[in-house]
Amino acid sequence: MSSSCVEDLSFHDNDWYRIVHELLSEAGIELNGSRPFDIRIKNPGFFKRVLQDGSLGLGESYMDGWWECERLDIFFQRVLRAGLENKLPHHLKDTLRIAAARLMNLQSRKRAWIVGKEHYDLGNDLFEKMLDPYMQYSCGYWKQATTLEEAQQDKLKMICEKLQLRPGLTLLDVGCGWGGLAAYAARNYGVSVQGVTISAEQQKLAQTRCEGLDVTILLQDYRDLDMQFDRIVSVGMFEHVGPKNYATYFDVIDRNLKRDGLFLLHTIGSNITDMNVDPWINKYIFPNGCLPSVQQIAHASEKHFVMEDWHNFGSDYDKTLIAWYERFVAAWPALSNKYSDRFYRMFSYYLNACAGAFRARNIHLWQVLFSPEGVDGGIRVPR
Repeated sequence: MSSSCVEDLSFHDNDWYRIVHELLSEAGIELNGSRPFDIRIKNPGFFKRVLQDGSLGLGESYMDGWWECERLDIFFQRVLRAGLENKLPHHLKDTLRIAAARLMNLQSRKRAWIVGKEHYDLGNDLFEKMLDPYMQYSCGYWKQATTLEEAQQDKLKMICEKLQLRPGLTLLDVGCGWGGLAAYAARNYGVSVQGVTISAEQQKLAQTRCEGLDVTILLQDYRDLDMQFDRIVSVGMFEHVGPKNYATYFDVIDRNLKRDGLFLLHTIGSNITDMNVDPWINKYIFPNGCLPSVQQIAHASEKHFVMEDWHNFGSDYDKTLIAWYERFVAAWPALSNKYSDRFYRMFSYYLNACAGAFRARNIHLWQVLFSPEGVDGGIRVPR
């Protein structure tokens, strides 16, 4: 169906079209406009689908090729800045899912493995091509960096410096991914590292990448940890813990950290305290995830730790996501034999939507440094 289907079918007289047109106008976005962030409609069923199914309908209709947008990142920046996500109707399934999240533990021991199998086990080939050489699937630090590799190396160095790592110390990496941080810390700071992950594919590659280093990578739920470490770090994992487990999470960290130790939490965070999660992200990208708020982190941690530092550099995630997207597009010819065109649209939508959300200051990236009893004189935290 041609991109001019809206005009051809006189959709201007349709109520579904009118409502969508009025909503997007609030964000300065035109239907079938000529600017990079305007959207071009390929299927007239788009309007009803979005208004009936909200975020899920928007994402799924893009995956199905019902609409196009040259710059999805700018489109989402504008949509979120205008607060349009709060004006779309909530699908009954979304309402039931939110209610279930309040009543059930969606990140229980049994369910915690779902995200590992459905996202992190997608394929190491995909992530090796999309990520930097350290395979950091989390925000880079772009204060001085000009490339993705430099940004991720600077992030790793900053984490190690904040934790005051030195030879002889032990480090626990909760949610260690493909072992990039573990290898970097062991190689450059002489520490002994134990990493845990719930992804079998991550464990295999992490073990290979850390061969010859004082690093152990375990396939294990964080709740089963019971050792003593000088330092603990958790990067990009707290988003999968879930509000019903925040207290347990900090109990586990406290139990495993020596009294003179330090703990660094690196997590995406939300402006508001809410059980709601974007339904499209929940279904297709990170099942059972939930972004914490400042209030939730503070409440769950206050009986265990002194908060030494809180560092927000969410704008750097925008740059990181765009860099991932560019690498993903460049690598697609080599990946297309394994992954479908629909997967390409899904992953492109995911990376750009998240970049737009960070750019709109709808979500953030926080590094929070804790100590069990408070460091005498405080800590001079590197930036």
